[in-house]
Amino acid sequence: MAAESRVVAVLGPTNTGKTTYAIERMLAHRTGVIGLPLRLLAREVYDRIVALRGPSIVALVTGEERIVPPRTQYWVCTVEAMPEGMGADLVAVDEIQLCADPERGHVFTDRLLRARGQHETLFMGSDTMRGTIAALVPEAQFMRRERMSELIYSGQKKISRMRPRSAIVGFSVENVYAIAELIRRQKGGAAVVMGALSPRTRNAQVAMYQNGEVDYLVATDAIGMGLNLDVDHVAFSALSKFDGRRMRPLAPNELAQIAGRAGRGLKSGTFGVTGDAPPLDDHVARAIMDHQFTPQQKINW
Repeated sequence: MAAESRVVAVLGPTNTGKTTYAIERMLAHRTGVIGLPLRLLAREVYDRIVALRGPSIVALVTGEERIVPPRTQYWVCTVEAMPEGMGADLVAVDEIQLCADPERGHVFTDRLLRARGQHETLFMGSDTMRGTIAALVPEAQFMRRERMSELIYSGQKKISRMRPRSAIVGFSVENVYAIAELIRRQKGGAAVVMGALSPRTRNAQVAMYQNGEVDYLVATDAIGMGLNLDVDHVAFSALSKFDGRRMRPLAPNELAQIAGRAGRGLKSGTFGVTGDAPPLDDHVARAIMDHQFTPQQKINW
């Protein structure tokens, strides 16, 4: 590894341009690998880089899609699918706080400890990871990014009263389809986004929402992983989820990750609850608006 190689943790809340910064840094190098937490997000980043550099030098590798041109310089992957030992100039990992995830955390922790670029390594994610990164990667420098717009709690609202450009979040396939059906009956149409859909279907649903064919999006918490969607309001239909082992309440930082999809760029966003979800406690709503969360003390390995 080159002596001048630097490791930078780019930390901050949602909508701070962290992923865009990583793309810009990668394209400033001749070669790079970026690992993203979602197949849908990998597809979005791949499309952005192809638009800038053309398809002949950009690869997309996820659990479902594999596009690898012979002259690949830039690899866009899900974190699990990142190629190792490439000797790329830059390596970047997005949503590094997923080191704490019970299912996937071990992969993110492995990347935190071992994935390095020849010249530059970036870890993007939540400020809750600052202490952990400082302890495990002592050479890391820190870059703090502030949110570009306000995030405001707007309380409880019925689905029938939901304004256009809203995303309603459910935590099970049944729940998502039930809400989508309700919106179709009351409002005329909704796009559905969740990991269980095929890549083609998922991409088509996102496109349908983004180009305004429908005004409502119903999604699982998958949309919390950095998808750049034109959403003004995020409504939670539940405040707990099954995490593969048990039903558990979502932590304030997890709610914030999803709520933060509301408002992109300089445009403020709102978040609230709907359906059977109880109103958020005042201190939780305040923590989400102020981006103040308990530091991440435990990660999975």
